[in-house]
Amino acid sequence: MPRANAPRTTFKKLRILVIGAHPDDDEIKAGGSAALWAAAGHTVRFVSATNGGTGHHAIGGVELVRRRVAEAQAAADVIGIESHIMEFTNGELEPTLYYRKQFIKLIREFDADLILTHRPNDYHPDHRYTSQLVQDSSYVCTVPNNLPTTPALRKMPVIGYLSDNFQKPIPFMPDVVVGIDAVVEKKVDMLHCHVSQFYEWIPWNQRVENEVPKSDRERRAWLRERRLKADQECAHKYRKQLIQRYGRKHGAKIRYAEAFEGCEYGAPLNQENIPVLFPFFG
Repeated sequence: MPRANAPRTTFKKLRILVIGAHPDDDEIKAGGSAALWAAAGHTVRFVSATNGGTGHHAIGGVELVRRRVAEAQAAADVIGIESHIMEFTNGELEPTLYYRKQFIKLIREFDADLILTHRPNDYHPDHRYTSQLVQDSSYVCTVPNNLPTTPALRKMPVIGYLSDNFQKPIPFMPDVVVGIDAVVEKKVDMLHCHVSQFYEWIPWNQRVENEVPKSDRERRAWLRERRLKADQECAHKYRKQLIQRYGRKHGAKIRYAEAFEGCEYGAPLNQENIPVLFPFFG
């Protein structure tokens, strides 16, 4: 029994909103961290700003959209988080007032502590415009007379960027690096749900479709080897930050990691709130 005068600790249940451009973007860049948040009892929602309807070489339209929505839901179910697919077509997302209003509504209704999205200097226009729409919506989410029927936020969420390797005009510079070794198989299981992408469309687009194994077990092993290379490179590249967060003994052994950078919009990501928003380093 605890002593009567023992201090009480209060568990803060976080609300984490990850907004990617396409179904599977969130899993690739933040699937491991999402698994850690979910396992600790926090609320996580993966959002795709487009419906995935052009992401295939052989099928399209409603058939593909329904398939990708189901894949995203199956991936979310792996770790027990929410999945939401917006109704916009791939390649048609634009940083206009119409789309901004949809993002404001989405962000207000979820009321996140932390929002993660792409950086604005990405190769794909859907990625770039998803990022810009989150940024354009950030301050306006607190202004009641914008979308007056959806209550305005009373506090600004922290906004962060998902990692990438683009160098111009500014390379990615992480503020937080999270070791995901404990949940890396869960991340692979999530990716494995996106059959249309990782075993069909992307191999065809990259001209390696003949390399895709036939059996489910062999496919997962093939996907694991290909997709976890980025997380291994992340751990190696940002080893110093891992050691700073986890200590030398633990940080030096982490094999897989995901990294995030604070955005200048929204509330700042700083040394005071990083341990609260990313409660993985104790």
